[in-house]
Amino acid sequence: MGHGHSHSHLQGKFRIAVILTFATLVAEIIGGVLTNSLALLSDAAHVFADVFALVLSWVAVYLSTLPASSKRTYGFHRAEVFAAFINGVSLLAIAGWIFYESINRIMNPEPVKSLTMLIVAVIGLLINLGVALLFLRESHDNLNVKSAFLHVLGDAMSSAGVIIGGIIMAITGWYLADPILSFIIGFIILFGALRVTRESLHILLEGTPKNIDFNKVSEEIKKLDFVKEVHDLHIWSIRSDYSALSAHVLVNVQNLRFMQDTLSSINEMLKQKFGIYHTTIQLECGENGCMGSLLCDFRHAKEDDHNTHKHDHDDEELHDHVIKS
Repeated sequence: MGHGHSHSHLQGKFRIAVILTFATLVAEIIGGVLTNSLALLSDAAHVFADVFALVLSWVAVYLSTLPASSKRTYGFHRAEVFAAFINGVSLLAIAGWIFYESINRIMNPEPVKSLTMLIVAVIGLLINLGVALLFLRESHDNLNVKSAFLHVLGDAMSSAGVIIGGIIMAITGWYLADPILSFIIGFIILFGALRVTRESLHILLEGTPKNIDFNKVSEEIKKLDFVKEVHDLHIWSIRSDYSALSAHVLVNVQNLRFMQDTLSSINEMLKQKFGIYHTTIQLECGENGCMGSLLCDFRHAKEDDHNTHKHDHDDEELHDHVIKS
């Protein structure tokens, strides 16, 4: 119930963010055309990507709430990771466009109406900071939200750069500040884009979660009672905040009850120390390890069942004999 409420609350935040960001986009396109500012138009291009990213992340959050089915046994949890990857790639494309336009403007500098540019940039900065604050908490644990957060935060930094450029041009008339600041904005966007793209691709390729030490997990399992060895260990992420594990564990136990206790101990340790809740663990017995003991348990169980049956049968015979007498 709490998880569903969290997603509903998050969808509400995305709704507000999309409306505010779209309003910023319209203002910056109009302002960029009127002032002839490449920095402002670069920022507008980034804002357009923000709107796209926010809508995509919003849809991904909704899809992740849909139940699993026989065709999609994990549901749509990966939709959030795909959204993050697409957002990252779109940011890379935007950074490339800004670099291209900045080089052209450096070679052919043009005058900019800095005062109007400043006013539009200040409005954009305030809205972007407000939207960024909406997602600040969730951005730490959810890669999808983080990708949207970086989009908006990068745009806020872009707006700040535009403001600085506007002040420089208003005071000095040095119009090369516009494309130079656009270059800086491009590098800020590029840095965030590479980070999100790399993280989402790592999850899509089912790499070990960045917050989990693979060797440490293996060592901690082997420290448990009755565990001799661990092999075929795999740890991956279904989404950025949902890890899974599968492993074959060689054990040396005396009876079936100890085998179940060992499995419970492994699962509890993985939850407490590594936050891994989805596990598939196959317990195995080594040569002369536990197979004999387990077989013994099985035979004793059969003998006990047979003796109980025989005892009941003897009671019946005695009962018949008493009646006949």
